[in-house]
Amino acid sequence: MGFMFFFLQKSFLSFLVAMGITVTLGDAYCFSKINKPEETNKGCVLDGKLYPYGEITRTENCLRCRCSKTEIHCCSLFHTPISYDKESCRVIFNKKTCDYEVIQKSDPTKECDIYSRVG
Repeated sequence: MGFMFFFLQKSFLSFLVAMGITVTLGDAYCFSKINKPEETNKGCVLDGKLYPYGEITRTENCLRCRCSKTEIHCCSLFHTPISYDKESCRVIFNKKTCDYEVIQKSDPTKECDIYSRVG
């Protein structure tokens, strides 16, 4: 009985950790913007650029969007680091990879550990 309780407890803990990782990775910053009536016959305008109707896998500003006649709905493709060694490290955004990099201030070729991110 003791072994079975330990096994179930360990399995439940593993499940909770896995779900926490899934929720963290799936949480992205999202927004919607209503289209102006004079722009809806061509697509959606975002940051001064016209995007066609339908799915947009990646904008210039690292967003995934869905454009319709009434609105454009976008979510970020990146998560912002919030927990890292702020005294020895700095954050830079890499537009090629659509991700933040946390690097050492003293040696920018070395990465720093990131403890948590937000979408």
